[in-house]
Order: sequence, then structure tokens, then C-alpha cells
Amino acid sequence: MKFSMQREAFSSLIGKIQGVIPSKAVIPILANVLIEAKENQITVTATDLTVSIRSSVEATVLEEGGVALPARRFFQLIRELRAPEVHLETDANNVAIITSGSSHFRINGLEKTEFPAFPEIKGGKSFTLPSARLKEMFVNTSFAAAKDDTRQVLNGICMEVRENSVVIVGTDGKKLAKIQESVESTSDEKQSSIIPLKAVEEMVRLLDEEELTITLTLMSDKIALETDKGCLVSKLLSGQFPDYERVLPNRESMHQMFLHRDELMTLLKQVSLFTTDASHSVKFTFENGELKLQAVNSEIGEGKVHMPVDYHDKKLDIAFNPHYFIDILRHCKDETVSFGITDSFNPGSIMDTSHAHFVLMPMRLQSE
Repeated sequence: MKFSMQREAFSSLIGKIQGVIPSKAVIPILANVLIEAKENQITVTATDLTVSIRSSVEATVLEEGGVALPARRFFQLIRELRAPEVHLETDANNVAIITSGSSHFRINGLEKTEFPAFPEIKGGKSFTLPSARLKEMFVNTSFAAAKDDTRQVLNGICMEVRENSVVIVGTDGKKLAKIQESVESTSDEKQSSIIPLKAVEEMVRLLDEEELTITLTLMSDKIALETDKGCLVSKLLSGQFPDYERVLPNRESMHQMFLHRDELMTLLKQVSLFTTDASHSVKFTFENGELKLQAVNSEIGEGKVHMPVDYHDKKLDIAFNPHYFIDILRHCKDETVSFGITDSFNPGSIMDTSHAHFVLMPMRLQSE
């Protein structure tokens, strides 16, 4: 194998796949990255056997071939180079000879056949979406998923493909995010899949560039995301995702109001300074035309703030975790958000114009 390419392009290519490589590989080959040169393209592939990703970029290929190289050391070397162009070739012993400007390096590699085969994409339900929209859907739901829950299904997001629509949901049992988009699917049958968070994070990384459209394919045990320059395939989590429809409040029966997003975030950040890990609730008091936020802690002190709201009903008290509320507001894109509330014991509902629906469970009110 022998090729030359721009260092910045090589570095960018590496950046798209490095997150997949395990920090502590159970199987030594998984600590390597596969580099292949073919038809004026360089393709790099990485896998941890759950998530597999490959990405390509144009290069000047003088001799086709491939080699598996130790990923982290090779990545660090490419980033440290300063010359604009990188030249890489391999010898008969799978040693990679890297030249950039006046610098010369040799890295011992492995035969490319030792690297795991890339998963096949066969059958399944396929649909297309604009890259920016899919990225927004992933980002605005994955934040609500659990990070290390014993209930494995909560450590991922649920993707449901229905007739002419796709629904993505993330929840950790305390907060929930749901977003829906119209699509043209290759099948009318409903299909539900749970995508692990690591795969979602890598998909978001792959979607950083503005692609016109991407293709998602849901198979019985895995999901594939394909763009013009790359492909990611991930195994799915097994298990039954919670029936989130039961948690979604009936907004027609709720007190509805509009809240100024930035102002509420600012006030929540202020009052949250008076909460601790042991006591992290803020009391929301809705009165005629006003919302009061209060946090009391015997060791720290007390914080009280207020803002005008379009609430005109009897006084209503409810408590929320301010950090969860801020998380939700951070993932809303509008200047004002629609907030619905029923009473002190049922969840609050937040919506914006992106077809996103956020649900936040209340906390127990502290006695004054």
C-alpha cells in the first residue's frame, strides 16, 4: 500500500472514528484501526464489536492495499505532524513507513485480514432524513437517557419507525424526551429498536458535516447509518423499552403557559446554588401572573427569585430538580417554550416548535 494525502484531511478522518476504539480492548486487534487504500480513496475502519464505523476521504493512491495499525499511537502521531502532506506506505512485513516533511517514522502493523469483518447490511427497514435534522433528533433525546442504569434498556434511546414517521425517545425514569419526524419508509410495519448511547454519540460525530441526506436501516439486531463518506453499524440493546406513552401527560387537561427560556434558565442557575446533592429540589410557585422559585438549605441559606408568567388560576406549588429542568431548556431552540402543569404530584410538560416533547417528573415538596 502506498498513498499521499493532506494532513488536515487525514486528521479529520481520524476524528470521526476514534471514539469507537475501546480504551481497554479485551481483544488486542480491537486497539487497532484498519487503513485501506483503493481507487483514490483512503478508508479507515474501527470497531469494538458493538459499534463499527468506517469513513473515507479522497487521496492520491499509488498502490492499493491495507494494514491494521495501533490506533491511539498512530492518531497521536498524525495530529503532531506539521507538514501539510502525509505519505504512508507499507512493506512486506506490514510495517507502515510514514513521511511528512523532514520527519520519518516506522510503525509495526498487522495483516489486514486479522481485523474483524465489517458487519453486513441486509434487509431491514430503511428511510432517509436530512443529516442536520437527524443530528438534532439524536442530541435532543439522548441527553435524557440514563448513563449507567442497571436497567440496560434505559442506557440507550428507543427508535420507533411507524407508517410515514419515526419517533425517538430517551428517558432515565426522571426525565423524558420525545421527538417525531415524518419519513418515507420502505415498510408499513411498526418496528421498535433500542440504540446504545455510544452508538448515538458516534452517529452525531459522523453527522457533523452537512450531508444532504442520510440513510438509516433498522434490522432485527442492528442499525446502520450511511452517508456519502461513511457508514456506522451498531448492535441494538435487547429488552423491552418502557411504555413511555403512559407517562406523556394529556396537555389538554393541563394549565398551559409560555415561559421565556433564557430568563428561566438564568433564574434556575441562580437558585440551584442553594441546593445540594442530598437536597436538590427547587419549589415552583405559580400565582396570578407570576412564577416564584425558591430553594432553602439549612447549611447554605435561601434563594428566592421570580419572573412574570401568563398563569391565571389558583396558587399551585410543585418541586423540580433544577438541573434536569435546565437540561431540558438547553435542548429547546425557541425563545419561549410551552409549559403544561396539572398539580403538585404529576409531571410537567415542555414543548417547542421542533416537534420535541419533554416530560419532567416532580419531586416531593419540602415542608417550610
